[in-house]
Amino acid sequence: MSVTAQQLDRLGERPLWEQLLADLRRRLDVDEFSDAFPGELALVAEYGVSRHTVREAVRRLREEGLVIAGRGRTPRRAEPAEIEQSLGEVYSLFTAVEATGQVQRSVVRTLDVRADGVVAARLGLEESTPLVHLERLRLADSDPLAVDRVWMPEALAAPLLDVDFGRTGLYAEYAARCGVRVTGGTERIRAVVPDAAERRLLGIGSDIAAFAIDRLGCAGERPVEWRQTLVRADRFSVTARMSARDGYQLDGSG
Repeated sequence: MSVTAQQLDRLGERPLWEQLLADLRRRLDVDEFSDAFPGELALVAEYGVSRHTVREAVRRLREEGLVIAGRGRTPRRAEPAEIEQSLGEVYSLFTAVEATGQVQRSVVRTLDVRADGVVAARLGLEESTPLVHLERLRLADSDPLAVDRVWMPEALAAPLLDVDFGRTGLYAEYAARCGVRVTGGTERIRAVVPDAAERRLLGIGSDIAAFAIDRLGCAGERPVEWRQTLVRADRFSVTARMSARDGYQLDGSG
């Protein structure tokens, strides 16, 4: 038996499949099966249980989206879906994540009113102009995906101070509560190496880079948001359209 597999309590009250399921979840959590998930017969031999017990545990893992298995095929660990975003169009990270079948949640770290002269200037405002500031840790299912910081003129965005952004998108609320619809703008994307604090927030090691996205969102010609997003590069990619006449279309907003 593998040194990492736990002995199952055959005299306990919990069914063997439930104990096996719990131990396989534990081993998945520590990335023991990063190379390959064991086949049915290997698990039977390792834990000394019946094929029925193994099949029930693997079935539950499949329902939870932790492994992928089909009839006649060896189970394999499910990899997190990559969020792919096309440039040159207005997009929402909330919508992009949900489109992959994952649940987008946010942990709100800050939602207040403050002054920031540098950001106000980017928005074409006086330096002392009060701004609504929203900072969120964005999650895809339960995994950290991005750290998102947004500033908006308080004169437009004050109603957003009452919103619970745990399970809703900013653009939908900005439009519904404030009558502000982001229709365009400019966006700059660059590759960066996150610092230690950012890596802890994103749950990544020092070997994973990130994209830093700076966005000026506009409603028509009026700037209505300045946003800085740090998103994991192992979970997010961008694509650009190109043509012989126009070349690459690399400006995106949303």
